[in-house]
Amino acid sequence: MDEQALLGLNPNADASYQQRALAYFEQLKESPDAWQVCAEALAKGLYSDDHVKFFCFQVLEHQIKFRHGALSAAQQQLIRETLMKWLQAQMMNSQPEKAFIRNKAAQVFALTFVTEYLTQWPKFFFDILSLVGLNPRGVDLYLRTLMAIDAEVVDRDILHTSEARPAFKETRRNTLIKDTMREQCIPSLVESWYQILHTYEHTNSELTCQCLEVVGAYVSWIDLSLIANDRFVNLLLSHMSVEVLREEACDCLFEIVNKGMDPVDKTKLVESLCQVLQTAGFFNVEQEEDVDFLAKFSKLVNGMGQSLIASWTKLAKTGDIKNSQETLRALEAKVPLMLQLLVHEDDDISANIVGFCYDYLHVLKQVHILNGCRTLNICLNAIMLAVMKKLTYDDEYNFENEGEDEAMFVEYRKQLKLLLDRLAQVSPELLLEAVRRIFTSTMQSWQTAPFMEVEVAIRLLYMLGEALPASQGAHFSGDGAKASTLQDMMRMLVTCGVSEYQHTSVTLEFFETVVRYDKFFIVEPQHIPNVLMAFLDHRGLRHCSPKVRSRVAYLFSRYVKTLHKHMNAFIEDILNQLQDLLELSPPENGYPPLLTSDDQLFVFETVGVLIVNSEYTAQRKQALMRNLLDPLMGNFKLLLGKLLLEQDEERQSALADCLNHAVGFASRTSKAFSNKQTVKQCGCSEVYLNCLQTFLPALSCPVQKEALRSGVRTFLHRMIICLEEEVLPFIPSASEHMLKDCEAKDLQEFIPLINQITAKFKAQVSPFLQQVFMPLVQAIFEVLARPAEENDQTAALEKQMLRRSYFGFIQTIVSSGMNEVMGSQGVENIEQVLFTIIQGAVDFPDPIAQKTCFIILSKLIELWGGKDGLVGFPDFIYKHIIPACFLTPLKPTFDLSDAQTVLTLSECALTLKMIYLKRGPEFIQYLQQEYLPSLQVSPDIIQEFCQVLQQPDSKVLKNYIKAFFQRAKL
Repeated sequence: MDEQALLGLNPNADASYQQRALAYFEQLKESPDAWQVCAEALAKGLYSDDHVKFFCFQVLEHQIKFRHGALSAAQQQLIRETLMKWLQAQMMNSQPEKAFIRNKAAQVFALTFVTEYLTQWPKFFFDILSLVGLNPRGVDLYLRTLMAIDAEVVDRDILHTSEARPAFKETRRNTLIKDTMREQCIPSLVESWYQILHTYEHTNSELTCQCLEVVGAYVSWIDLSLIANDRFVNLLLSHMSVEVLREEACDCLFEIVNKGMDPVDKTKLVESLCQVLQTAGFFNVEQEEDVDFLAKFSKLVNGMGQSLIASWTKLAKTGDIKNSQETLRALEAKVPLMLQLLVHEDDDISANIVGFCYDYLHVLKQVHILNGCRTLNICLNAIMLAVMKKLTYDDEYNFENEGEDEAMFVEYRKQLKLLLDRLAQVSPELLLEAVRRIFTSTMQSWQTAPFMEVEVAIRLLYMLGEALPASQGAHFSGDGAKASTLQDMMRMLVTCGVSEYQHTSVTLEFFETVVRYDKFFIVEPQHIPNVLMAFLDHRGLRHCSPKVRSRVAYLFSRYVKTLHKHMNAFIEDILNQLQDLLELSPPENGYPPLLTSDDQLFVFETVGVLIVNSEYTAQRKQALMRNLLDPLMGNFKLLLGKLLLEQDEERQSALADCLNHAVGFASRTSKAFSNKQTVKQCGCSEVYLNCLQTFLPALSCPVQKEALRSGVRTFLHRMIICLEEEVLPFIPSASEHMLKDCEAKDLQEFIPLINQITAKFKAQVSPFLQQVFMPLVQAIFEVLARPAEENDQTAALEKQMLRRSYFGFIQTIVSSGMNEVMGSQGVENIEQVLFTIIQGAVDFPDPIAQKTCFIILSKLIELWGGKDGLVGFPDFIYKHIIPACFLTPLKPTFDLSDAQTVLTLSECALTLKMIYLKRGPEFIQYLQQEYLPSLQVSPDIIQEFCQVLQQPDSKVLKNYIKAFFQRAKL
């Protein structure tokens, strides 16, 4: 072997040695026989360095995985002998190999087994077993190999397919391997497992645990009677009492219980296991202090419970009353244990039993419907109390800096919520009453109760909103008992003073619940003022916690949107209270504002909703909106002036952000307007036109150009919707600024604005579009023509997106019936644009852009392709459009198995159909006599194609064209 190259295997070796080692590895992999030096090194134990040994196994692995078929019989035999010699040597060594080498060796053994078991090496297991006997080193490798085989042949979590081994072949091979193993060697393997477990249970816990893992992995597909018998189960149960083995024994029993089998046999198996476990004292959960074991045991009980439920469901469906009732009794006997585990203080233990509990509630519902159930209420109450107890935060939960533990508890709470929802399905009345009882008693003494009790009481009320089978409105206007109970609880929530509780979790839960049940305030609007105060003062928007302030800003906007009709009397008070929260925070302030700019967006929107939906006159609304937006405009002018003078890049960026916030806030207020309350009706047009005049100069700012343009462009989009035609005078100058010094991204984001104007105003903007059309097109061409680095993926993607935007722009113009915009551009310009559309359809392998191009071509043919169309356009159809319809689908990059490409082909077919509709027999004659013969299409296919093209149903043409090009590309 190349000793110098081997030096590079050491992780600490320098880069040149590592590079040489990599090259050597590739050489050994690809050589027909050079790999044999690695086989010799392993068989003879020539190297003591761990990295070299691992390297040799990697080379062998590659030969077996990818070159086995090319190896001679002698070479295959050499691999088998190498592995067996290496294994024999391990049993004699004074020191065991490192775990990573043993794992790699096991992988190589497993690959050899998978490749050769059915053909060259049917005695694989017998050879290994006879060699290793009960030697601990040998047993270790044997068990690791079994797990590696499981990963290759059985484990569904591991993806086996690759290009060299298609999935269907692998599935068939794996099935054949398992069938052959069941016939030939599984009983011997099971016997070996028993002997290993029996021999090492007291002397080598590592081997025993490995063996239990193997049994658990294999039990799913072997004959269960080989494992589920007295001697084996008794051995496993004895392991349950050994501290170092019992977790693995638990997992093994879980796999046995999970095995698919006849429902009656499954019930018997579970019952026999339970009986032994109960007799051995495992059901005394309170006395067990080992939480790790209890988590495994809880998972086992969950598996047993769910297995019994599955058996009961099958038996009940088939009408087997006797056995289904026996299974139900067995199931009910496990409920006390389930409840003990569900309520356990350790959340992992509790979480592992939730599945059983969830499924059992479904059974209870069915049994209750069928024949009533005496113990239903007792059981439901017990589950309810357990869920309510487990929803409670503990003292160690870190609300200010939530980490992994906190995230796990949040996930666990979601599971408990599912249980609560299921409880509501079984007995909504019972759940409602239980929550009412807990909520009322807690609210009556909230001043002295721990935060976690207060939070969970409000949380339960909140969760009822989703759990109870009713729309939110029906909670307060439908079912009398339910409505009055919820109404009572909501009344108590907003009047008992709990909003003053000094803990963020309680504060947040209060506001979340108030907003969830905002319909309550329509029924009892007298509570709105108190809740508004809570939103506005130290409990809400001025809370000491930024997290609370941020969430309340959003919740307040939702609350106001629902209840603004009931707030007219308080609007001016609310606006006064919010005044300082609506201020733009310039970067030089030096102190953090109460709300972030994102939070302020919600507050501005909320104020907009209050003003617009108020009962004030249009004149008063205008005055209030001006008071709201004038300070923003004043600050904007001031900050823009500072930005123009600022030299420091960091300060420039901070100022640009602040300017964008001002634009964003103004934009957000406009969301309050609707079809019923337009800007014009509210008398606010002038205010927003002033905003436009204030913001547009930012487009010509030479610094922070991209950020400022983006903000103003977004505002323009909003104003086109809100101000209607009043915005039009501002568009030409805005467009002129935005088209100066453009990058691909600038243009790509500008085009949707032009599309919006075109689609909305059509003929009104035709003169402007005629004027701006070619400057915009040329700006796009100029950017697309700029050279870029060959491997610059970002630049390539930006150009692709710009190209799509350009074609989208042309499509918007032709689809809006504004053909005069293009028609007035002069012959040379029109020709230039038309050629870009042909190029987009044919040359760029982008099906989204290609589809748009064919839509454009089809529309242009409809507009200009007839006898009275654009001069010279019919020639263009025959010279360029028709060839594009055939050349594009024939391209190698045109993938007919791709859904987007098939849509492109459909548009291509519709383009041909439109040519026929406009040119008639002339087009058919051209196809028959000139174009299709030039493509070497046979006369009968030409005839067939032309007949289909003339049929009225376009769907027939689309299907035919797909088949036509599939055939042509073979």
